[in-house]
Amino acid sequence: MSRRDLFPEIESYSRGRLKVDPPHELYWEQSGNPEGAPVLFLHGGPGAGATPTNRRFFDPKHYRIVIFDQRGAGRSTPAGDLTNNTTQKLVADIEALRIELGIESWLLFGGSWGSSLALFYAQSYPQRCRGVISRGIFLCRRDEIDWFLTGMKRIFPEAWRQFSQFLPADERGDLLTHYYRRLTDPDPDVHLPAGLAWSRYESACSTLLPIPDTTAAAADPANALCLARIEAHYFVNDCFLTNGTLLENAGRLKGIPGAIVQGRYDMVCPIDAADALAAAWPDAQYIIVPDAGHSAMEPGIRRALVVATERFKTLAA
Repeated sequence: MSRRDLFPEIESYSRGRLKVDPPHELYWEQSGNPEGAPVLFLHGGPGAGATPTNRRFFDPKHYRIVIFDQRGAGRSTPAGDLTNNTTQKLVADIEALRIELGIESWLLFGGSWGSSLALFYAQSYPQRCRGVISRGIFLCRRDEIDWFLTGMKRIFPEAWRQFSQFLPADERGDLLTHYYRRLTDPDPDVHLPAGLAWSRYESACSTLLPIPDTTAAAADPANALCLARIEAHYFVNDCFLTNGTLLENAGRLKGIPGAIVQGRYDMVCPIDAADALAAAWPDAQYIIVPDAGHSAMEPGIRRALVVATERFKTLAA
């Protein structure tokens, strides 16, 4: 339990592709110990995709680390595709991947949208969950979506001004509708600039202090488009969930050990969601990082997440 930062870089030892509902084919990989305790990393966004750095939250001698890119994200194909792309489908994909890899049960690890997906999966398949480590809690409530689109201007007015003024003045009263229309337009001259504007806005609000790696990722047109298009798709559809359902169903998590890691100054997913979840889920340890925002790569968040994965080695035993 002494380690408090990321483990060294490692390579995956196996990888493959899982065909699910047409037209989707999901990229997955495994790293660490093939005989170790299984852990599933769930990336954020939706639409952000996973990276090699995500392997480094886990002790590779102890964990069998499973990572996959959700529908339309990262190395999954087709990129940015919204067909059959819903929360329920993603949870079904997780279960299909578990069966494909012959895993009886696993620890779930997810941040931001990944926390939403981890919670929904755990509520749907509690018998398959050894535990849940969640970060930057997003409960998919309408007021959380509204906060992202307009509320953050109270803290980041200059970033929000660039985000909103990307659209013509007569469209700024409904940012989501008009961004979504552009993001789903087939013309790259229309959807690529919209994707970059959306992604840069989110990146600018994600950390307490700027982190170069997150800024660079937001400037990549392909990554930015997948993130923005899929996020907007989920937001337009209220994340395909009844408002408040993740919190209302927290009782289904009874007996599942958890860790809730939350930056005090998280502006993308404000702390009130984490606080509400912690109150409804007494089996979870609640860790507030006093000097951090939203990103998993902020030093305090990184340390807290690694401490959590180390603690779960004991719990699993």
